[in-house]
Amino acid sequence: MKKNQIELAKSEIAAAEGIALEHKLIKEKTDEATENKEKKIFGMNENIFFTGLTSFFTDTSVYAAYPVLPVFLKSALGVSVPQIAVIEGVAEATASVLKALSGWWSDKLGKNKPFMVLGYLLTAIITPIFGFISQGYQILLLRFVERFGKGIRTAPRDSIIAASGGKKSHGRNFGFHKAMDKTGAIIGPLFAWFVIYLATKAHGAPTLWDYKLFFILASIPAFLGVITICLFIKDVKTEKKSNVDKISLKAFDKKFYAFLVIAFIFSLGNSTDSLLLLRAQDTGIQQSSVPLVYLVCNFTAMALSVPIGILSDKVGREKIIIIGYLIYAIVYFGFAGASKPRMIIGLFALYGVYNAACDGIQKALVADLVGNKNRGTALGLFNAAIGITLLPASVIGGLLWDANTSHSLPFIFGAIMAFLSAILLFIFYRKRFKTA
Repeated sequence: MKKNQIELAKSEIAAAEGIALEHKLIKEKTDEATENKEKKIFGMNENIFFTGLTSFFTDTSVYAAYPVLPVFLKSALGVSVPQIAVIEGVAEATASVLKALSGWWSDKLGKNKPFMVLGYLLTAIITPIFGFISQGYQILLLRFVERFGKGIRTAPRDSIIAASGGKKSHGRNFGFHKAMDKTGAIIGPLFAWFVIYLATKAHGAPTLWDYKLFFILASIPAFLGVITICLFIKDVKTEKKSNVDKISLKAFDKKFYAFLVIAFIFSLGNSTDSLLLLRAQDTGIQQSSVPLVYLVCNFTAMALSVPIGILSDKVGREKIIIIGYLIYAIVYFGFAGASKPRMIIGLFALYGVYNAACDGIQKALVADLVGNKNRGTALGLFNAAIGITLLPASVIGGLLWDANTSHSLPFIFGAIMAFLSAILLFIFYRKRFKTA
């Protein structure tokens, strides 16, 4: 009798699993059919294309200003390198809390677009004001407000990207977005170099009025990005979660949190890129050429983001990220010992490979791990964990910078943390697929 009951139970379980598998296959086919019917531009989902275009415009502004800002602070205002590192760390870390809150809030309301509009608008408004500051605390305030904008827009934007394409193409979609991001990061430094070059040729060195004009002009593409959101991006509305009163840590499984911890450890050694730019000056690269060096990194990342994203769809996200972490370790060890401009240029190119292998792919992995439920919250938590770590990472980087005259210690520390993270992610990968 018991044997018959056991056999009956087994058959019922098998039938239930068969029904579940059938429902899964039907859902995948439905999602694929829906994706094929969506309007596309250059083979990309319309929403993903215009989200990428928005990032292109905004990052043209941001990356025009970013490589100039630390040089402006150091040369024109006399702000020290540790102070610059702390300013960047405080701004990034404090605003990054909003990445989690905005993701949760967008899930709760079932809307993403309003957060994008406000977030991108703040960046556009703040950029021209950079040229009119005269004290270090003012740049801290402005960077905080500008990063506040990034904080509230990032998770909802990533949620739109994840929801606007099929799960099987997450790598390609996030890779496309990263490529558009980095295309803006190429145009921006080129524009910065051109303006600073003209100012240097005319006055011997850029004047305060040159910087004012530069930051005003740099803000124009950011406003074009806001217009793109308003006119062309359609909100991907999800079911409102009005019963969610707080961010619940129980909403996700252990795999998500395990990856979050690994990303956190990696980020402890990933201090502000301002140190890379200042290190470039240490090797003899002229002030006006610093934006061009940063351009090398962004060009490499732009060219490789989509191919690497597609590759991650085929071979797995973890494999690509592990390689990215190892490349980062090599780059930072290289920065620790670099003494000539050509070495710095080569390292920045390799740094672009790391960017292509990690930035968008890590978000795609998060989207894979959590599925559709509370995706905005998960992406927000991930972005927040990375951003919050920038404060201790930047403080550590700034202190290590001043600890020796060769300025090599922050890069050695970053390389060690990256290598450790690669080992941990390899263990995570083995355990994940062993239990799958």
